Amino acid sequence: MSERVYFFDTTLRDGEQTPGVNLNQEEKVEIALRLEKLGIDVIEAGFAAASPGDAQAVRAVAQAVTKPRVVSLARANKNDIDAVVEALKGIDNVGIHVFIATSPIHREKKLGMTKEQVVAKAVESVKYAAQFFDHIEFSCEDATRTEWDFLCEVAEKVIEAGATVLNMPDTVGYTTPEEYGNMFKYIKENTKGIENVILSCHCHDDLGLAVSNSIAAVQAGVKQVEGCINGIGERAGNAAIEEVAALLSTRKDYYQKETGIVLKEIAKTSKLVSRLTGISVPPNKAVVGSNAFAHASGIHQDGVIKDRATYEIMTPESVGFVDTKIVLGKLSGRNALKKRYEELGYTLSDEQLTEVFKRYKELTDRKKEIFDEDIIALLEDKSVDLNKAKYIFKNVSLQAMEDNKGYRASVIITVNSNNAEIEGTGEGNGPIDAIYKAIDQGLNMELELIDYKIKSVTKGKDSIGEVYVKVKNGDSFYQGRAINVDTIFASASAYIDAINRYLNIKENQPANVN
Repeated sequence: MSERVYFFDTTLRDGEQTPGVNLNQEEKVEIALRLEKLGIDVIEAGFAAASPGDAQAVRAVAQAVTKPRVVSLARANKNDIDAVVEALKGIDNVGIHVFIATSPIHREKKLGMTKEQVVAKAVESVKYAAQFFDHIEFSCEDATRTEWDFLCEVAEKVIEAGATVLNMPDTVGYTTPEEYGNMFKYIKENTKGIENVILSCHCHDDLGLAVSNSIAAVQAGVKQVEGCINGIGERAGNAAIEEVAALLSTRKDYYQKETGIVLKEIAKTSKLVSRLTGISVPPNKAVVGSNAFAHASGIHQDGVIKDRATYEIMTPESVGFVDTKIVLGKLSGRNALKKRYEELGYTLSDEQLTEVFKRYKELTDRKKEIFDEDIIALLEDKSVDLNKAKYIFKNVSLQAMEDNKGYRASVIITVNSNNAEIEGTGEGNGPIDAIYKAIDQGLNMELELIDYKIKSVTKGKDSIGEVYVKVKNGDSFYQGRAINVDTIFASASAYIDAINRYLNIKENQPANVN
């Protein structure tokens, strides 16, 4: 009989630690609801002690989902644990994830603690957390550079203290599959009470082995795999949840494992996370890349035409990709739009339908052909949170200056609280440079532009433009995103979105956690 493997998704915590990624509460809830449809077992919603905003988002996620267990990260101290208790108070099916570093370099250089002190702090924290939670995951940070006998010692003590899940993360992506698997086997053979907890793995991709190491851990008896959608996260990222799930499903004949993952939800989940984080999926990315099911070689094309199984070990439909096709039209009504969303796997409330239908009609006035990707983009375009946005971009005018000296831009920005209008002007080498300088002048601020990306959502000259910007203030990065048929307008709106995120979180910048 196949054994069950559980999936712990940390996109909202470790994934958000990707430089430049700042998810607001609404976006975190949206991703969490999509993770629930995907079949994720545990959602790590954030780090409650990092800031009041993070704590509120953790609570919002826990209130929004019903099937997955929701946990928050906490360092091994009372204040962090209290923050999680407060954030999750009164909500069922929740838990806490407590960690402390155990490797020699972390003990000596980061913590300044002895082995005995680390064990004492771990036990003290787990015992304290056990007063409030039935589900307690404990992690030995940098486990793969820790002495194996010390891992067993810590594990045995925290199990006695009340831990129910034991995680041994490859925090810096240092280990190899064989070594990682052997580490877990050693722990299983030399830790009293290990049979009473769920063993978990959490792998980073610094050497490109996160998925391989995760699979090696599963083969060694680990029951829970941790990772992020699209493999995002600190440095080179985490194990990609969708790759591990697809591998266990495609090679079930070999691994003999069951999961709760609904593979057909993978594509939608990947696209949503990519949109909201601003991190594009590489075309050659396994499972969800745009080239994953593309065939250029004549030999491959001939084989696929005769039988797709010749060169496809999975079908695009099995992970939720559908052929983009022209749908609806200028005269289509609300019910037709709603029905098409349902066919694509989206459920809309009456309020959502009213809002998206308004934007859909505006789009049909400007675009001849409407594709599935267009209406999905309309539904998922939540770059401006009207409840939190201080400024909303309203209008821009551009003028090319004589003798190829550049552009002059005039912009109008609305203050959300009182509808007052702010005007700004600027000159630049190109239209975007001029617009951004005009915005800076109007708002009397200047952020350093680190990255600017624009891509088309669908094909055609009138495709919706999707713009991502990344700005920097001090050592902190902030991202902005917007979509519009008018790419100039989308560019300005994305910059305003980044400014709003900067203004909303600059006083409560979340702490980084490895």
